Amino acid sequence: MTLPHTPEGHGTPEPSSPVAAGGIEQFGYTQELKRKLTFTDLLVYGLIFMVPIAPFAIFGSVFQASGGMVATAYIVGMLAMMCTANSYAQMAQAFPMSGSVYTYVGRGVAKVLGFVAGWMILLDYILIPALLYLAASIAMNGMIPGVPLWAWLLVFVALNTVINYLGIQFTARVNKVMLVLELLVLAVFLVIGFVAVAQGKGNGLTFEAFFNPSTFSWPLVFGAVSIAVLSFLGFDGISTLAEENSGTSKSLGRSMIFALLLVGVLFVVQTWVAAMLVPHPDQLIAKGDVAGTAFYQAAAQAGGPFMFVLTAAATAIAWGFANALVAQAATSRLLFAMSRDRQLPKFLSKIDPKHGVPVNATFVVAGISLVLGLYLTWLPDGLSAISVLVNFGALTAFVLLNVAVIWWFMVKQRSRRWFVHLILPGLGLLILLAVIYNARASAQILGVIWLAVGIVLAIILRKRGRMTDPTAAGTASIDAAEEPAR
Repeated sequence: MTLPHTPEGHGTPEPSSPVAAGGIEQFGYTQELKRKLTFTDLLVYGLIFMVPIAPFAIFGSVFQASGGMVATAYIVGMLAMMCTANSYAQMAQAFPMSGSVYTYVGRGVAKVLGFVAGWMILLDYILIPALLYLAASIAMNGMIPGVPLWAWLLVFVALNTVINYLGIQFTARVNKVMLVLELLVLAVFLVIGFVAVAQGKGNGLTFEAFFNPSTFSWPLVFGAVSIAVLSFLGFDGISTLAEENSGTSKSLGRSMIFALLLVGVLFVVQTWVAAMLVPHPDQLIAKGDVAGTAFYQAAAQAGGPFMFVLTAAATAIAWGFANALVAQAATSRLLFAMSRDRQLPKFLSKIDPKHGVPVNATFVVAGISLVLGLYLTWLPDGLSAISVLVNFGALTAFVLLNVAVIWWFMVKQRSRRWFVHLILPGLGLLILLAVIYNARASAQILGVIWLAVGIVLAIILRKRGRMTDPTAAGTASIDAAEEPAR
């Protein structure tokens, strides 16, 4: 694939972009964050957030839930996320600000609904750093048991907090190094894996990872997607860096779409190879992956103990360091945006004058991740309990985002771009609803409780006058910025 030419490397926005036409000032805000990120930085950020080797950790769970059709689960998940990425891209052009779905739904539909969307994505953003730190700490403790679990967790949290505090540019440089290392590990696995399959190891060349007639059903696939989608969460984190993007508003959307497409292809290929190397696929479907080592065992089938250790160690470092690093950065930007709008305590909107980062929000996220991570180490099913909530929160927020695109562009702006403003968000909406409907009952129950709390808080904030409708502000500027795209 050839990436289109973009001027982001020069750091000069196109004249027609909302950034050039007045930036966030047209919406009544002051530019406080530093615009230093290029298209490449955003692309790398998205890839790191999603983790190119993310399926390593949850391969066994997706394999069991999909009846062995793990590659198909990732394809369907990628389709839903691509439709949602289009929605992010469209709203990022209309509202080039931090805040992700909170900003897009709030300004595209209504402030109250925007708060609910932000509240739901907060379930993802707040919990996922703790999930990542915990998973990585467990993996490292398993390889080096002499170092206690809490110590590993503390090291990961402290290191990532320092890097995030030093500024988004330093974080971007670290991201590039980590991405190269992850891709090298993946390349080694794919080469050794394909060679092993060609030599007749494992189950031989088979396409059951795409279609297994003995197990196939759409509810089964959608149920598996509700787990696999955890690997895709992160592309949306790019939108939280809107006010640090040095290029055009369109580059933000392009980076999300390209990151999602590239990582989706990698997910499908690696899970297909692993499925062909699984020692006992029928047993994995029947009993599941209790130890969480199904992918590492498949790697060992191809390259022996070395590949087992390599893939396990890479997962620990990628989840606990690289992925958690960008997750913490994205979460702090969301808290910053909601605090700036008086939806959260004011102190969360403080910007460090030297490093240009939301310093208080960064440390708050670190504190929550540490406390929650330590608490979850005492629970026998801590990872499972937190992961189901993460997915439900993100999927619900994505549903509201797709609704916002249809409402803002088709109803309010009377757009004639039917494909990008109606068909794609509509398709994404339907797939996401099907995935949520077929998700685990525990995720649905806990997720609905969180949603209900968010709705109550939204009503309280509205009655206190802290939810004035922002859609009227900057309407003329938005219309002018959108005109060239029609």
